[in-house]
Amino acid sequence: MSTQDTPTKVISDYEATLAKADSTVANFDRDDKSFIHILRNFLRTYPTMIPALVLVISIAVFSIIAPRFFGMGALSTVLKQVTVTGFIALAQTLIILTAGIDLSVGAILVLSSLIMGNLAVMSGLPALLAVGIGVFFGALMGALNGLLVARIKLPPFIVTLGTLSIFSALTLWYSKSESIRNVDIEAKAPELLWFGQSANFGGASLSLGGLTLFILAAVLWYVLNHTAWGRHVHAIGDDPDAAMLSGIRVNSVLISVYAVAGLICGFAAWIAIGRVGSVSPIAFSTVNLASITAVVIGGTSLFGGRGSIIGSVLGAFIVGVFNTGLSLAGVDDYWQMFAAGTLVIIAVALDQWLRRASQ
Repeated sequence: MSTQDTPTKVISDYEATLAKADSTVANFDRDDKSFIHILRNFLRTYPTMIPALVLVISIAVFSIIAPRFFGMGALSTVLKQVTVTGFIALAQTLIILTAGIDLSVGAILVLSSLIMGNLAVMSGLPALLAVGIGVFFGALMGALNGLLVARIKLPPFIVTLGTLSIFSALTLWYSKSESIRNVDIEAKAPELLWFGQSANFGGASLSLGGLTLFILAAVLWYVLNHTAWGRHVHAIGDDPDAAMLSGIRVNSVLISVYAVAGLICGFAAWIAIGRVGSVSPIAFSTVNLASITAVVIGGTSLFGGRGSIIGSVLGAFIVGVFNTGLSLAGVDDYWQMFAAGTLVIIAVALDQWLRRASQ
């Protein structure tokens, strides 16, 4: 063969080899189509299904253990018990969606209620004006938390742990460790008790506070899912650096989230006065843990960016169902606390398992 024919032969051999090569396009999709994988993806896509199923199963189980539980009276009691917790859980949900946490929500609630009660009952201000001032201070305390987190870049846990002590101390100082009695509220500011009024529907009883909880949950659901502010909140919780690069004013949104949460806590103070009928500086001492428990059980990720307002409301109901059901079953209080702690651990473990579905 002449040297002039050599390149032609090399090219021909290359083309022949190339024709025999595998032409399959690389595929990086996961081959794992097992039931567990499908279930995990489904629950991650529809996180509200988890608390909904848990709630239904809990009601069914406790109805068998304690037949009185399935009555409309017991379920109405659950709704009344979780109303304040539900409001605080909504506020906590907004903050946890940004990958933060607020340990001061209970202190904001109590201090706001004392401001309302003292101004309306002790100082003689019009009750609605006192309520407005109390709600304003609730938003102000929330905005303070937001400023410390967003501007000074302090961890939310540390900030709110500190303000929890500060607001609690201010509560004792402002109230002089004294409560405001129900008879004094009824005589001088009955408007503070509005949200404790109930309407009967057959055998069920629905308080105005419970109805307001559902309305607020619907409003927040719409805001988080159908407004730019809601999309910004999710984006910041998912990845704050990417959110900033996309043009979102991260600091402003964070401050607004904490301020809105404080506003909700301030309004919840009015609900709480109607619920218990009095104002006390030591009331609702466990609402912080109860709100976090409700949010986590409701499917909101502690790592931010994923959660559901409806899930948090269902989570609050789950906590109430467990407490009421165990009480009717004759279970001691410490085992009720044990059950609540177990629910939190299971919920966080489930959240970690669901997070791996996207990895």
